[in-house]
Amino acid sequence: MADFTARRIDEMDAGFCRAFKRARAERGAEPFGLAVIDLPPGFERYPEHDHAGDRQEEVFLALRGSGWLEIDGEDRVALDDGALVRVGWRSRRRVLAGPDGLRVMVIGGVPGEPYRAPDFSRLGSLDWALRSGPAPGGPES
Repeated sequence: MADFTARRIDEMDAGFCRAFKRARAERGAEPFGLAVIDLPPGFERYPEHDHAGDRQEEVFLALRGSGWLEIDGEDRVALDDGALVRVGWRSRRRVLAGPDGLRVMVIGGVPGEPYRAPDFSRLGSLDWALRSGPAPGGPES
């Protein structure tokens, strides 16, 4: 019997005002982090963060629209059709949406270690955008 799961992105459980689709939890993927993030046109408030605390590397793949990945507050890499960008755990990163908005898939993991899903990525978890305090993965987490 085949072992697979399938679901449309727009039907997935989501947090951060429906922008953060919990793709990993929806699909039952355990060995790596997986999320789809939808940002409206011109959105620039995605939290800048690094993964020094958990040493997670991330790969960003633009699925729709365009924007930029700002790295260490200095470099901007275009996120558009076909762009695939890896960011190491020490580098700070921030996603910026272009004039048409941006849908980006983010895949993460810690080299040589099993993946540990953060609480906010679990199905049905409280939408942290509606709570006070920094976003998970942000400068104070």
